[in-house]
This record gives sequence, structure tokens and C-alpha cells, in this order.
Amino acid sequence: MARGTAADAGSTVGGVCDTLVTLTDDGVLFAKNSDREPNESQFLDWQPARDHRPGVPLRCTWTTIDQVGHTHGVLLSRPWWIWGAEMGANEHGVVIGNEAVFTTAAEEERPGLIGMDLLRLGLERATDRHGAVEVIVSLLEQHGQGGACSATRPGFRYDNSFLVADPSGATVLETAGRRWATEEVSGTGRSISNGLTIAAFAAAHADRLRGRVAACTVRRARTEAAARAAAPATGPAAVAALIDALRDHGPGGLPRYSPLNGALSAPCAHPGGLLTSTQTTASWVADLRDGTDGGRHWVTGTSAPCTSLFKPARVGAPADLGPTPGATFDPATVWWRHEPLHRAVMADPATLLPRYRPERDRTERSWLADPPGTAEAFAAADGLTARWRADVEAAGQPDRRPALVRRKWAAWDRTAGLGERVAP
Repeated sequence: MARGTAADAGSTVGGVCDTLVTLTDDGVLFAKNSDREPNESQFLDWQPARDHRPGVPLRCTWTTIDQVGHTHGVLLSRPWWIWGAEMGANEHGVVIGNEAVFTTAAEEERPGLIGMDLLRLGLERATDRHGAVEVIVSLLEQHGQGGACSATRPGFRYDNSFLVADPSGATVLETAGRRWATEEVSGTGRSISNGLTIAAFAAAHADRLRGRVAACTVRRARTEAAARAAAPATGPAAVAALIDALRDHGPGGLPRYSPLNGALSAPCAHPGGLLTSTQTTASWVADLRDGTDGGRHWVTGTSAPCTSLFKPARVGAPADLGPTPGATFDPATVWWRHEPLHRAVMADPATLLPRYRPERDRTERSWLADPPGTAEAFAAADGLTARWRADVEAAGQPDRRPALVRRKWAAWDRTAGLGERVAP
């Protein structure tokens, strides 16, 4: 069976993302949207540097490998059920984002390391981007990649590409089974999406039909242009430019739904298609121009960057943000506390998002200029989210999305235990 083919049929879910890097005269900036299943919550996970007895078993998502003698401190954005991470950074200023890519490589007979495991292992075991690439390639060749990449569809599997950056530059690593290719990023901007981009490697291994369904070429054109456009910006303006790139809905500024793949033609993804239903479930911008403590990071910790606030974080300054979320509504968790606002706004974003977007933007600008502590920022965001949600729900706007999108969201809400909670 070719990789990227769902053994249980049905729509493709999760794994559709965009990652971009901007190279400026002052240094490197990185940004990523993680697009997964609509109810697949993510959380921010700080793991300190640790010493280990080499060779002890390390259980990853689906397989066990040998641990190394020392692992570096990391900050990860992790889907709740996965050992690895969609994106993350380490104490040495290495950042990595991965993308699902659909290839013609044969599937492994046994589960191996999934792309998110390889990402975390690269961060934990390397001090620069070249070392991280070597870690990922070595483990890929030794253990292969494979295993379910969805909590709800065990047959949904894919290969991976990676954008690996550090304060001195960035490298693209693309894979097909145990094969791989790399390319150093040149110029001012580069992005990867859900198709292979290294020309000779893509010609040999790309599943172009699945890539077209994922709309990877359209989105990559937008993110690569945004990455280049951000290069002349300085100071906080460069971070703000990449935040705007992750919030991009395409021409017109609002999600445009296709019955095949939902609102997947722009980086800020919203689900609702018959073949693909994927939602941006977490977002991250890394500013590696500041080499202190692995750089300054701006994270949502919540879904839909268009409805979220980006909060400051550092690898070496962990914050207690509460319990780990799961697949159902839990108001004790950061991710799920934001979901009622997100889901209410998306019923009619043209009307509802402008009710609080000016305050959202003013808050972010003040944080970019003078970053608060992570816990302080998340606490402030909680208060704003609660107030914005009350205002949005009081507006009583009808759901103006296509009928297919409304039906799908009603089903996701029921599965999450939200029911009519967010239907104004």
C-alpha cells in the first residue's frame, strides 16, 4: 500500500500544515500552523534537559528505541495522544516543524517512528540544525517511519518533510519511506506544505493526486511569498508579519469553503470538505534573532490563529498552564477554554471577528513591544477570551457557512461533548 492511503477509507484528516522560515539581515524567524483533526487538542510541553543511562528503552508513539545519554531542554506543541510534537524548539535555538507528505513509498510492515517522534528526537538530541537533520536521518534509516497519524483513523498514515532552523540558517529535509533528501534554504524565504518540494526527489516519490487534494501548491505559494515579504521587517514588525501570514485566509480575507477540502486553500485552515477536513489546531512563531535561552517564541496553545492570541514563551522558562487536554471538552484546559469562542466566531467571521479583533491586535502589539511572562500572558488571554466569547454569543448571529460545513461541525461538537454549547 502506498503511503498516504487511508486503509479505512473516508476523508483525509489531520497532518495538513504550513511551515515557513524568513532569513533577515538580523537573523532567522520561523513560523508554523499545525493542522489536525478539529477535536485533536494540543498542549505546550516543557521538558528539561536530562541525563539518562544510555540504551534504556524509550517508548515513542508506536515503537521503542534506545535512549541516549543526554537530552536537551525543549518546548513542544504536542497533540494530546502523541509522544512526539508538531513543532518545537530546544535550548540551543533549534526549531523544527514537520509536514505530512504523500508519497509512493511502500508502507512498512511494522509501525516505526512517526514524523512527530522524529521531530522531538531531533530537538532533544542536537545542538544545531545540521545535527538535528543527522539525528532524524539516522533514526529514519534505522527504524523507518510508520504508524497511525490520527487518533480516530488508524489507517491514516503519511511520510514527512521537515523545516529545521537555527540562528544561522535553515534546512529542508524531505522523506519517502526510508529515503530522504535535503536542501539548504537560500534567499530570504522558504516554506513547505504537504507536497515534496526538492525537485528531483519529488519527481521520484511524490503522490501528486493526494498533494492536489491537500491544496499544498496553492498554500505554499502564499506562505513562501509571505516569508519573503517579512524579510525587510525589523524588530517586532517581523514577528507580526509572520503572525499575519499564519492568519491568512486568502483573497478576500475570509475562509472560502470547497466541498472537497473545506477552507484549505490558505494557511489558516478550517474544515468542512468531503475528502479533507482539517483545522489549524495550534500555531507558533519563533524569533531566533535573540539567541538568549533558545530564542523568543510566540505560541497560541489554542486552535485557529485568526481567533487566538499569540503569547510569549521561552524554552528555559516553563509555565504551569494547567492539565493536559484530551479529545473532549474540558474547561480546565487552555485549549478547550478557547474552543467555544473559536467555534462561535467561525459561524460568521465577517461579522463576529471584527467585534474583538482590534483589541486582540492591540494586545499582541503591546506584548511584542514588551513581552510579559508566559503565565501572565496566558492568564490575560483567558480573561479576554471569556469576555469576547460572551460578546460574540450575545450577538446571536446565524451560522452562514455552507450546509455541509454546518453538519460536520455539529457532529464534531457532539463528539467533543459540546452539543449546543457554542451555537448562538
